[in-house]
Amino acid sequence: MLELKERLPGRVPVAMGRARLFDHALGAYLGLALGDALGATVEFMTPREIQHHHGVHKEIIGGGWLKLKPGQVTDDTTMSLALGEALIRGHREGRPFDVGLMADSFVSWWRSKPVDCGNTCRRGIMRYLADGSLQGPAHDGDGGNGALMRNFPVALATLGRPDMLVQASIDQAHITHHHALSDAATVAFGRMLHELLCQAEPQQALPACRGIADELVARHPQFNFVPYPGRASGYVVDTVQTVLHHFFRTPDFESAVLGAVNQGEDADTTGALAGMLAGALCGAQALPKRWLNKLDRGVRMAITDQTSALLALALAS
Repeated sequence: MLELKERLPGRVPVAMGRARLFDHALGAYLGLALGDALGATVEFMTPREIQHHHGVHKEIIGGGWLKLKPGQVTDDTTMSLALGEALIRGHREGRPFDVGLMADSFVSWWRSKPVDCGNTCRRGIMRYLADGSLQGPAHDGDGGNGALMRNFPVALATLGRPDMLVQASIDQAHITHHHALSDAATVAFGRMLHELLCQAEPQQALPACRGIADELVARHPQFNFVPYPGRASGYVVDTVQTVLHHFFRTPDFESAVLGAVNQGEDADTTGALAGMLAGALCGAQALPKRWLNKLDRGVRMAITDQTSALLALALAS
């Protein structure tokens, strides 16, 4: 992959124009929230159970084990927003990518009583509260998808700075998840987002994205998604396989998200990540209007504001 800083040293490539760049960045962030809200309804269900109750689950209707309102989101989106606020605050206070601010933002998020919090995230937050450590030791139990699901704000804030993408992604990940496979997946998805957001025509980024995915598999064969194994649990390997399978098979936004969420299991996170990649590809203007109209209005506004602020941060770097 040609590194972004080699294309235009010290600046974010804006070949597509800033208006289109904003549209595709917003498409990624809103896509994450839409996939989250859609998938939460069928989280922990099997594909057979989904088919029995919904046929093909394709509308944002709420419910699920969390008994959500239609358009309500889960920790995938709200942890992302918390991390984004930490990045914006760090830039404002002259403490860019400060890991302590990231950890504090997760504490504030947890204290706000979110609708859900994964066990590994909870354990990491409680450790930080207990001893102030910004990462725990590497742990086999940290191989979940929690660090990957929330990393979009880091990818956006580091556009044009691939070295900082790697460092900040791992820093935020290790607050709760210290695991080699989690690290590799989080960085790889960040690199794919950089490709999708920095090409004049995002469709032209698909070969580079496939190259990043193939490189991930070459380094960590556990992630091999061809043929698709069919598992979609919260284990980061299962999550990545599901998302990459559906994104590369059907990069059309709605098809990619529906394919992921109808696998069930950790459907809010697979839906969120498929929506993030496919939304970066298609842009906000191409997102399904019926889904956008259902999305919680406060979440939609927060995402729009944060996308603008994070993109301004990246363009100013």
